[in-house]
Amino acid sequence: MTLQVTVIAIVSAIYFIFRYLNRTDTPKIKGLPEVPGVPLFGNLLQLGSNHAKVAQQWAKQYGPVFQVRMGNRLDDISDNDGNEDYATDSTQRIVFANTFDSVRALWINNQSALISRPTLHTFHTVVSSSQGFTIGTSPWDESCKQRRKAAATALNRPAVQSYMPIIDLESTVSIKEMLEDSKGGEVDIDPNWYWARFALNTSLTLNYGIRIDGSIEDELLKEITHVERMVSNFRSTSNNWQDYIPMLRLLPTLSKEPQEYRHRRDVYLTKLLEMLKQRIAEGTDKPCITGNVLKDPEAKLSEAEIKSICLTMVSAGLDTVPGNLIMGVAYLSSPHGREIQARAYSEIMKVYPNGDAWTACLVEEKVPYITAFVKEVLRYWTVIPICLPRLSVKDVEWNGITIPAGTTFYMNAYAADYDESHFKDPYSFIPERYLDPKMEGQGTPHYAYGAGSRMCAGSHLANRELYTAFVRLISAFEILPPKEEADKPVLDALEANRVPTALTLEPRPFKCGFKVRDRERLDTWIRESEERTRESVGGVASAS
Repeated sequence: MTLQVTVIAIVSAIYFIFRYLNRTDTPKIKGLPEVPGVPLFGNLLQLGSNHAKVAQQWAKQYGPVFQVRMGNRLDDISDNDGNEDYATDSTQRIVFANTFDSVRALWINNQSALISRPTLHTFHTVVSSSQGFTIGTSPWDESCKQRRKAAATALNRPAVQSYMPIIDLESTVSIKEMLEDSKGGEVDIDPNWYWARFALNTSLTLNYGIRIDGSIEDELLKEITHVERMVSNFRSTSNNWQDYIPMLRLLPTLSKEPQEYRHRRDVYLTKLLEMLKQRIAEGTDKPCITGNVLKDPEAKLSEAEIKSICLTMVSAGLDTVPGNLIMGVAYLSSPHGREIQARAYSEIMKVYPNGDAWTACLVEEKVPYITAFVKEVLRYWTVIPICLPRLSVKDVEWNGITIPAGTTFYMNAYAADYDESHFKDPYSFIPERYLDPKMEGQGTPHYAYGAGSRMCAGSHLANRELYTAFVRLISAFEILPPKEEADKPVLDALEANRVPTALTLEPRPFKCGFKVRDRERLDTWIRESEERTRESVGGVASAS
């Protein structure tokens, strides 16, 4: 009898633990395929370190849209700061969309429903406790609406055109330093830091009227770039298991690193904002987004909302542009890339036979092949493989299935941009695909910037940065493979990422050669840009 009672007790305990650890904050969605998981972890173990690729394979078995369970929900668990965790940051039942058409149906056709964001423990509770959320990571409310409106106004097409002197300056500085460091093309160099500075300085000048006036060895440049990279990883949907398994938040080590980088970010963000405020008080500030808000007596943004815009501008500039630029350069150094270079240079010279491309690219995009090349770079590397999640505010219909409001959606942008039913030969790098009129008529060319109501507000600026940089790079240099085999870049879109679980692509180090096409002409271009930007951007305060 005692043995029977013991067995029943053990079985009951196992059953209770199994059911308890298998609970989620939202019930199973009826009719939608579900990938089987295990207690506590759900599908986290199966997804491993490469969620985009695993989910892409699952789509072949379960269909383009399916549900997974990531972790479990445990009530009344507090973190090491004594903060109680709520269901809003314990979202475990996820709907994955993995094809081009399924993303279009959910993110674009239902964009008013998929307008909010869920909150995740690591980024929203730990990292963001001092400075608040970026615009892109904020749940949808009136404050987010006002901040996004302000950012969209500052980043629309006409506004972006007025920022071209900044892009003129920053691209010239990077190319000039690459020319010097490569000793005119004799020495192979790694392009990573030059273009990280290009993107960061563009964002800093736009937002604060301040730029880092130093070489790629500048300590502030390295600090901001490194810290923003780490903070970006804390936003990743695959890097932080404590977001999905609240029990893990009891481990002090999992909060230590996010807290460290929160503090380090606070230091330079406070410094930059105080520098701007001081210059406004002295009357020495330069026109910039945050300065315009601070000086506008009718501005309706609070101090916290202004900080959110600052956060957004600093982080967003480093999320997309550097990774695409750097990997585009990497591909151009490959055998096939050199063929693309030859055509690109020929197309540039057809439009600008007198060598005017260096300046003309600041005011127009008249080389269709370069525009197509930029789109293919954005599609091929899709530097945010799993986009920031969406939270539905209304029910969504998918193939006769009702997905209830309050559901979290993950866009597998990598799988959608490699969808064989939408892109012919998607695993090949083919800029010409975007010269096909049929592609132009299909709307959204790729999902590198997300899609729908919360699509990246800075896409116009990013496109202009990429177009200008590539026109100038290809006009200035013939990009060559490195002399040493060990320095060759990894070109696979996922394998090229140094941190597989990162939110955005962090290119592995590599080198390539930069052979000057016409040294005299390049020196003239650089000198003219320096003279031009000295007048239009000159005097911008340095943060170094």
